[in-house]
Amino acid sequence: MGFHMTNRPANSDPDPLLARARAGQGDALGRLLERYRGYLTLLARLQISKRLQGKVDAADLVQDTFLEAHRHFTGFRGTSEREFVAWLRQILAGVVANLVRHYLGTRRRDPRLECELAAELDQSSRVLDGGLAARQSTPSERAARREQAVLLADALERLPEDYREVLVLRHLEGLSFPEVARRLDRTQDSVKKLWTRALDRLRQTLGEDS
Repeated sequence: MGFHMTNRPANSDPDPLLARARAGQGDALGRLLERYRGYLTLLARLQISKRLQGKVDAADLVQDTFLEAHRHFTGFRGTSEREFVAWLRQILAGVVANLVRHYLGTRRRDPRLECELAAELDQSSRVLDGGLAARQSTPSERAARREQAVLLADALERLPEDYREVLVLRHLEGLSFPEVARRLDRTQDSVKKLWTRALDRLRQTLGEDS
């Protein structure tokens, strides 16, 4: 499940870009969506691990989410990043639900499944926001106006792959150290050392952004 590096100002306020997108200005919506690629990729990866057993790639789910966002953006009524991010999670839940139905061989929509998926995505985002991010940094005033879960996902995206993996498996997938060691084919001792180094690097990365 690859992450795609993007060059964007980490903490710059997205609200003006959202306003331009709502006004239909040029490529504003495309540029706005790109800011959430890392965040949505991470959430999609967690759902793939839980429900789809690696049958699809997170990047494909995010691309489908972007297509749906473009298609339905005229119906979006929010004006803040928080509202926009919640709307994107709702779209991602629908995309995942369609794939789950496809692999289960069912054609009928199940509103309960979409509600369940939306709740799981919200919970994953809260873990990012209130758990891992909160312990790592005290955001600057500028960063405090941003969605912390998005900033955390972007910081994870910039870590070396082994650092990112140990943090995702331990904190977001909730695996124990023995389970992480098996998944990474490492000893428990080396995983704990890797985890400590990864947390330090994440703290530095978030500090550079604040």
